This record gives sequence, structure tokens and C-alpha cells, in this order.
Amino acid sequence: MTNAKFAKLFDTVQLNDGITLQNRIVLAPMTHSSSNEDLSVSDAELSYYERRTGKLGLAITAVAHVMPGGIGFQNQFAAFGEKNLPGLTKLATSLKKGGAKAVLQIFHAGIQGPRALVPNGDVVGPSAIELQDGSQSRELSNEEIESIILDFGRATELAIRAGFDGVEIHGANGYLIQQFFSGWSNRREDKWGGSVEQRLTFPLAVVDEVQRAASEHAKMPFIVGYRFSPEEPQEEGLTMDHTFALLKALAAKNLSYLHVSLMEYNSKPRRGGDLERTRLEQIVEVSGNVPVIGVGGIHTPEQAVEAIELGAAMVALGRELIVEPDWVQKVEAGQEDDIAVTLTADDQNRLVIPDQLWGMIIGLPGWFPVVEAAAE
Repeated sequence: MTNAKFAKLFDTVQLNDGITLQNRIVLAPMTHSSSNEDLSVSDAELSYYERRTGKLGLAITAVAHVMPGGIGFQNQFAAFGEKNLPGLTKLATSLKKGGAKAVLQIFHAGIQGPRALVPNGDVVGPSAIELQDGSQSRELSNEEIESIILDFGRATELAIRAGFDGVEIHGANGYLIQQFFSGWSNRREDKWGGSVEQRLTFPLAVVDEVQRAASEHAKMPFIVGYRFSPEEPQEEGLTMDHTFALLKALAAKNLSYLHVSLMEYNSKPRRGGDLERTRLEQIVEVSGNVPVIGVGGIHTPEQAVEAIELGAAMVALGRELIVEPDWVQKVEAGQEDDIAVTLTADDQNRLVIPDQLWGMIIGLPGWFPVVEAAAE
């Protein structure tokens, strides 16, 4: 029996497109680098997703790149080309088995694309920027920008054909869409750059094209969400005030939901906005009637409820659903004391985690709470 103080996690949620989610709990999009070498969906990925999406309200995939030049990670599935349709179809089916709505996250890495993975090492962005390796990105031409916008529309059509319930436009974490909005990475002086309003041109054009593709090809209501990062560390980078301008523009687009990318759900701003109140509260206020997904460091049902009380309509769990695939079922059954918050080096098979992701979990100290196995 569900503990009364956690009951609100199991409220249904109505998105702006009329689609209803069976509860407020979301699988956060997490890179796992476990696709096949040809960038198609692997059997290991299907098993991984199916193990941890039972009973969720919404399941969002890891990022899928919308064109070859947009790749951001090794072994990351692609959202383009007829050859990728069968794998994406299996993925959508796996995500939906427990009643969750399945959303394909689509993106272009821009200047964050690894030179070794991007065709011909041609790393591109809004402007020529010095990269971490000391080389420079190449500034996109107007024609290339227009073409990438159409690629987002084509990725949306592919997601519809594969049976996904929606797509999430990845405008966060410093990837191409955010690069166009940021004054640090966008130094253009044409229609794609300049003032804050001008720098919104590309993100809003992507939203328009994705919504156009959805209205043209989807026979049922189709989710279009948007993920964003509220601040950047660079002096010329994004502040909360810039993000408020983005949110007001996105609210006018009648998106299904907005998804804030935070390290900690209850963190406060560094620059802009009210420095004494959480980012999440302020984001919800500015977003108007668009439901907001809160994410960041949520492990316990108490933390999930706190994020809801800060105004989030939904809460996303990332690492916690890897450590505890049965999180939703345990909270629903009143067994929250049995929720695992750590894992051991012996847990890969039990948790159904692909080899590549497991290598990252074990190989990156501090990323996951790995503890010694208890003695028999």
C-alpha cells in the first residue's frame, strides 16, 4: 500500500497536447554508449530500457543525433536513415511495455562533437570557437543551418513511424541548440545571432519544424518536449534572465512539457533571477501553463515529493533508476525502505546494464555510488 505522503507521485499528469501520463515519474535521458557499431539500437539497450521502465509515466531515451555531423558520443544511436527504423521501432516498443509514454530525445552536438567521431573531423557550431583540444570549430553557413533544422523534422517523422509517443528537443547541456542561444558560443551578426531575441531564432525554428512534422505525420496527439539548461559558467554565457526570455518564447509554442537540466533539483541561481529561491520554482512560474519536469539528484521518494512541491509537474530519475530499476514499484507498494541507493561491482547482470555503460560506471570514480559487496 502506497505511503500517503508519496501518493502525489502517482497522480496522473495531463500534458499540453492532451496526452495523459499514468504517474509523475520519468526516466531521465542518460547517455549509455551501448548502441551497435553501425549506430543502430542494440539488444543490450533494449533489455536495459525494458528492465527499468515498467510503470513509469514517461520514458525518455538517451540522445539520438539527427545527422551524421551531429554525433556526440561513441556508440550512440541515430535518428536518421531508413536503416535505423527497425531498431528504433523495437526501442519504442520496449519503452512502452509497462504503460510509459515513449519519447525519443533528438539533438545535434555542435561544437561538442568529438572530432574522432564526426565525419571528416568537421566539428561545427554557430561560430568558430576554440575547442578544448586547441583546434577551432567551423562556423555553419546559412544553408547548413537551414538544413539542420530540416533534419530535426525528419528525425521527428522517423520517431513517429517507429511508434514513439513523442520527441524531446535537446536544447540543454551546451549542445548545438543551446550554442545558438548562448552569447558565449554564438558570435554571429546575421539573423541567427546578436541580441537575446535574435539568438532565439534557431531554437524556435527547430521547435517550429518539429511541431510541423508532428502535425503532418502523427495520426494521434504527439508529445513535443524541450530540454534546457538554465545557466552557463562563462561570463558571456546564459544567465537565469536569459532563460526566462527563452521560457516565455517557448511557452507561446504550446509545447507538451519543458524539462530543466539541473545537477540538483533544489539548487539556486548563480546569476540572474532571485538568488534566494530555487531555480525550479522560478522556472515553473515563468513557464506559465506548460508542465515542467524537475530533475537533478533525486534518489528518494521524499526528494521526489519535494521537487513536486517546488512546482514540478513530473520528476525525472536518472542514475537512481539504474541503481534501483524497481523504484516505482517499491514506492507504490509502500516498500520505500527497500530502495537501493548503491550498487556493487558484482551487480551488472542483476541490474541488466550493458557492458559499455557498466565500464563507465565502474571506471569513473564518484559518478555512481559503488560500494563493496557485503560478505556472505
